Amino acid sequence: MAHKKAQDVYRLRFVIPKEAVEAYETALEPHFGAFLCFLIEDGGPQDGMWMVDAYSDGPFDQAEVTAALSLAAQVAGIPEPELTVEHEAPRNWLAENLQSFPPIRAGRFFVHGSHWTDRPPVGSIPLLVDAATAFGSGEHQSTYGCLLALDQIGKEGAPITTGLGNALDMGCGSGILGLAMAKRWKIPVVATDIDEESVRVTRFNAQRNGVAHHMTIFPGDGFKTRAVKENGPYDVICANILARPLCSMARDLAAALAPGGRVILAGLLERQETMVRAAYQMQGLRLKRRIRLKPWVTLVLE
Repeated sequence: MAHKKAQDVYRLRFVIPKEAVEAYETALEPHFGAFLCFLIEDGGPQDGMWMVDAYSDGPFDQAEVTAALSLAAQVAGIPEPELTVEHEAPRNWLAENLQSFPPIRAGRFFVHGSHWTDRPPVGSIPLLVDAATAFGSGEHQSTYGCLLALDQIGKEGAPITTGLGNALDMGCGSGILGLAMAKRWKIPVVATDIDEESVRVTRFNAQRNGVAHHMTIFPGDGFKTRAVKENGPYDVICANILARPLCSMARDLAAALAPGGRVILAGLLERQETMVRAAYQMQGLRLKRRIRLKPWVTLVLE
């Protein structure tokens, strides 16, 4: 079988308001094969804006793209954004990602990729998770903070002491937090995400970590999903998302928490802590622990 020769990759990057993203993706879709969009939350002048990366295999027609960008700006009613174009030679992204993902120790949890073949440290809880298309391989401060929080809850022996509890990984990404809870407590764990790819990756990771029988994994729109309610209430809820979604789901999350349960909130910057804490204090939850990994913070509530 003949293999298609890898082509150079071109990336077009620009920053626009959230309400303009759809217009720009529609205008550029004929010219680019992939889009990545990131919410900027750094406290700088572009805070709250969205960074868009458009990728093309091979050179793109600059005249056509310029016209498409101009049209998108008119449709969105915004000034044309400043553009940057970068060119990269073909690379084996998967191999590079795997090799750049060294094992991570977070308390008793030991996170490693499939390229790492040594024995896990004695007494550790190994989690096999490769860097992939879904977020969450342990190296980000938010994920790392959640693992540290779960490890501390395990040391305290509460709220799960009998092995009969129930846990929820809300916005599961790669499923790493759900895997950690299933391995640590051997309890039923619900893992859900609005992204279908995250659900696929979580199911794959649950199988390869030997905890698929403990986990119920499905796509859904947060606490609006019927299956999330039907499988509750939960002794532990992990939500590693973003500050604003965390605030908006505070009431529903508190309603899904079992008496005496714990909540782990992450994906928020230090400057957003007061806002998030206030939303949950209004629901009767109090701060038990704060884990700072600048500029991020992980909160444990009960």
